[in-house]
Amino acid sequence: MSFASATVIQLPVTLPALPKSYKAPAFKPLSPATTSKLLPAGSAFNSHARRILNQRSFEQDDEALRAEHLANGGNVVEETDEDEGLGDEEEDKLLLQSDPKQWKTQDHYAVLGLQSLRYKATDEQIKKAHRRKVLRHHPDKKASGGGSANDDSFFKCIAKAMEVLSSPEKRRQFDSVDSEVPDDVPEASETTASNFYELWTPVFDREGRFSIQQPVPVLGDASLSKKEVESFYSFWYNMDSWRSFEALDKDVNEGSDSRDEKRHAEKKNKAERAKRKKEDNARLRTLVDTALSVDPRIKQFKADEKAARDAKKKGGPTGAVDAKKKEEEEKAKAEAEAKAAAEAAKAAAEDKTNREAAKKAKAAAAKNVKKDRKAISAVVTANNYFVAAGSSPSPSVVEGQLSELDLLFGALEPEETAELKKEVEAEKDAAKIKAVIIAWVGKVTDKVGAGKFKEFA
Repeated sequence: MSFASATVIQLPVTLPALPKSYKAPAFKPLSPATTSKLLPAGSAFNSHARRILNQRSFEQDDEALRAEHLANGGNVVEETDEDEGLGDEEEDKLLLQSDPKQWKTQDHYAVLGLQSLRYKATDEQIKKAHRRKVLRHHPDKKASGGGSANDDSFFKCIAKAMEVLSSPEKRRQFDSVDSEVPDDVPEASETTASNFYELWTPVFDREGRFSIQQPVPVLGDASLSKKEVESFYSFWYNMDSWRSFEALDKDVNEGSDSRDEKRHAEKKNKAERAKRKKEDNARLRTLVDTALSVDPRIKQFKADEKAARDAKKKGGPTGAVDAKKKEEEEKAKAEAEAKAAAEAAKAAAEDKTNREAAKKAKAAAAKNVKKDRKAISAVVTANNYFVAAGSSPSPSVVEGQLSELDLLFGALEPEETAELKKEVEAEKDAAKIKAVIIAWVGKVTDKVGAGKFKEFA
């Protein structure tokens, strides 16, 4: 290959003479030159240099400074931060293997180590927990500790969790559908005058987080007046809730540019949100109806009003004698009822203990099922959704396999899900793992219906 040589062309250019009216500008004399010496300094640089020279991690350097300080006769002052444990909750293996692409299904509070606080966490506590998680899982820190700087999946999950929880609107959408917050309500049959406040106070405290008006009135105790109790139930029957269900919207298929399809998807999502909102309002009203029906204060108010009406009707001396006799009869009846109530309370306590044990066993089984499902999904993700090595799965393949896994999980019993997890984890080859899943799909085809599975057919 040959290149043509460059040709230089010189053009004669003559600058015009300055006009007679031109006057050169006057400049102030320059200040004398000075010499300054710049040195890398400061506590941050000193700490960085010390770690590099001694080849220490952040934790090792802190421990070495603590030991040196004690050796020199100094006292180590411990921080008394009430939020000292934020972000230090246990991180299980499945959590650390979370796929940032599936951020819509991740537990943002668990990612930041705020499981114990959840919706009660303040903005400041979220910031503290995020800062500590970033320091612990930053890719640069992994690289300095001998790990891979490219392994930043969980770090991306941390960033997404902070993005959601630091936005008031996104956090409300997540809190609205947070499945980790219990929503169980006491049965009317298990509520008595002695345990009513113990059972129902936490329920109204929990539901109050959805109220636009804050603070919400509390359930209180037997000392409240009739007006205060009626005001409490009036508030709950008319509570304006901010709870919404956008987080459960179904996404439009990726790659679709059809406006009609997007409008249709949005219309379906809007209808589904309205349906869920209506169901939630009905749930709250049923909850308040149940509490009102078993509230011992309401029963006492009605009894007092009836007694006052009866006394007013009778009146006079005879009425006074009858009222005294009735009072004695009611006293004897009350004593008998108290004795019967004590025996019933004892029996109810035993029954409650048995039911709580059964409830805990059921919750543990449900929790194990959830873990088993996550483990199976993690295996599928770890095997690159069964596509050829070196290539990336398309969004349709990822969405299809995850949707079919959800369909399979819904058709399996807890014991069957555990068995599927055991078989999947026993295989190391991707093809064999997929074959195991396909075999289980064949077992539930009759229950689910033919043609529902394509990726695992």
